[in-house]
Amino acid sequence: MALNPVTELVVANRILAHEDVVDAYGHVSVRSPENAQRFFLAHSKSPSLVEAGDIVEHTLEGHAAQAEKRPLYLERFIHAAIYEARPDVIAVVHAHAEDVLPFTITEVALKPVIHSGAFIGAEVPVWDIAERFGPATNLLVTDMAQGRDLAKRLGSHNVALMRGHGFAAAARSLIDVVRLSVYLPRNARVQYKAMQMGKLTPLSRGEIETRTSGYKPQSPETQRAWQYWAHRAGCADLLDD
Repeated sequence: MALNPVTELVVANRILAHEDVVDAYGHVSVRSPENAQRFFLAHSKSPSLVEAGDIVEHTLEGHAAQAEKRPLYLERFIHAAIYEARPDVIAVVHAHAEDVLPFTITEVALKPVIHSGAFIGAEVPVWDIAERFGPATNLLVTDMAQGRDLAKRLGSHNVALMRGHGFAAAARSLIDVVRLSVYLPRNARVQYKAMQMGKLTPLSRGEIETRTSGYKPQSPETQRAWQYWAHRAGCADLLDD
């Protein structure tokens, strides 16, 4: 049974925190099923501590839809701009997972190299904030202009790396984006280790397409992972709400 989007978002926050995709920083959001021009995202709070009452409805301009006294995430514009640019996207993650960072500051391209990494896509572009906004930013996406530039670089891809910063991931469901974000740093670790050993063999486009075609968020395979991660994160009880 599908959860309501707020409960599902709480579970997603807890999972990403427990799996070390996010720490005190980073965030996950989901588009409102009632209004495609709105999305749900917690106010500025560590993901492992997020509860249902912390979830705030946002507009596609990156503002709280209702008066909100609690501080909001500075980089909420990442989410707003991706939803604005990509009507197909239902959920977004921004995180700073350490294992992906070397691929943001070198010429080595991050590639899917393990079967569970197929969902990151055949190509993972790198966005450099300095290209448009100069060499004196703090590397954070703090307004819609920067968010839209990142969304443009993401394009139709599933993931964009951010130079010296982290990544933004987009998917057609909250479960999908959590799955993608959990396996992204794992894939990066395997690729890095393999590069120390010799020539790298990434997944072929045919393998990627076969692995991802016909994939459904509510499939037993995916639900098994979702339930496992929720149990590890100590929030399996929320799945029964």
